[in-house]
Amino acid sequence: MGGVRSGFPIVHRSRPTFYFVGVTTSRSSIMRVFPAWMRLLGREEVVIEGVDCRIHDEPGVYRRAVAQIKEDELSLGGLVTTHKIDLLEAARDMFDYLDSFAEQTGEISSISKREGRLEGHAKDPISAGLAMDAILGPEYFGRTGAELLIFGSGGSSAATILHLLNARSEDDRPRRLVVVNRSQPRLDSLRTMIERHRSQLGVELIRNADPAVNDQILASLPDSSVVINATGMGKDTPGSPITGEGRFPANGMAWEFNYRGELDFLHQARAQSQERGLRVEDGWLYFLHGWTQVIAQVLHIDLDSTLFGRLARAAEELRGA
Repeated sequence: MGGVRSGFPIVHRSRPTFYFVGVTTSRSSIMRVFPAWMRLLGREEVVIEGVDCRIHDEPGVYRRAVAQIKEDELSLGGLVTTHKIDLLEAARDMFDYLDSFAEQTGEISSISKREGRLEGHAKDPISAGLAMDAILGPEYFGRTGAELLIFGSGGSSAATILHLLNARSEDDRPRRLVVVNRSQPRLDSLRTMIERHRSQLGVELIRNADPAVNDQILASLPDSSVVINATGMGKDTPGSPITGEGRFPANGMAWEFNYRGELDFLHQARAQSQERGLRVEDGWLYFLHGWTQVIAQVLHIDLDSTLFGRLARAAEELRGA
């Protein structure tokens, strides 16, 4: 892997630059938060630049983004959101190192450089795990008998499942996991990843694009179950994976992985929160863990819980700005 110049035109930066590869990067809170974080970290010289790509863009678009980081000395690295799987598929040969999570999930969220090597890391299994553990608490599934339903089978879905597969206790895994996606290939990739772990986790992978059918799947969950929207619908694309008639599990949790956009799924859940005893979470905590994990990797910073707390408080002050 790596070693050969890409042939793409490279912009030689005058300041250390961190890239954000996404869809509508200028709308993200990180554009306000990042400078504050750099001041807190004593790295004010580092600036952030967004790289907007279409969903499932051309491979050359992803390769150019990777080449910019790889070949320009002051391009330090970056974070990848929606394009985690597509970017790695397009540019795998340009990396000198991929971590084990990247190999297992077929995605990367972090592009960094170390001692002349271009490295790709899948930080989402760590980020999703930190957020899930903080939100649910220890041994939630064992305590409640809850099941887990995930709409979407992209990078964040795979990362969440990988976290569960590696959970230290059986009580930190649901007795039944259902994943629903509109197309088959990524469900097949998930199945391969799950089978590789030889886990006893009961998994159902369902191909479906009809929100009314998703309502029926939702209705099959027992009380206290967790429902995650990992589709990108409500942020990158309009709508929700369920209809307005979908009923969330009583005393359960609805978790919208996005924190910005129309967030139809989040609003559907909030409308039922009192009646159903439903706990509703958006993607803010996941956002914080995801970004701080990648920034620590790119800038070679030791991130502990104390530093994360300081960064989280600084971000919260700017969230509604």
